[in-house]
Amino acid sequence: SRDLEVSSAAFRNGEMMPTKFTADGSDISPPLTIENISPEAESIAVIMDDPDAPVGTFTHWMIWNIPVGKNNIPEGIKQSKQVDSLADAVQGYNDFGDVGYRGPAPPSGVHNYHFKIYILDQKIDIPFDSSKQKIVNTLEAHLLQKAEIIAKYQR
Repeated sequence: SRDLEVSSAAFRNGEMMPTKFTADGSDISPPLTIENISPEAESIAVIMDDPDAPVGTFTHWMIWNIPVGKNNIPEGIKQSKQVDSLADAVQGYNDFGDVGYRGPAPPSGVHNYHFKIYILDQKIDIPFDSSKQKIVNTLEAHLLQKAEIIAKYQR
């Protein structure tokens, strides 16, 4: 079986993120395309974080229970606990204290933003306000495949 692949129409892996998807622009989530998903898979989760943040890894986005059929995730997912357009996928809190996506706003230097894609054997039943550690632990317990794409940003 081929490895899971993740790409974005907005940027190539390792390249700069367009301003539109950052705090300096429209601050909307970028589009993601996920391919070579295992036939056993039932759901997709995405965690975007910044390990270069001065306070330690800073979480920008957590979304889970995206059905595998919605593997072309469009840009601009609304900031809500449940995402109607993705079959009631659930979004958690980012480290800005909001639900849903908040884009890069690095204080200084070039930061690397990791979009981690988790392919799971089922949907997971955890509340939107769960801690990142609980979410990650639950994802890891149901993990079939994992991949990531990185975007850079500098102010």
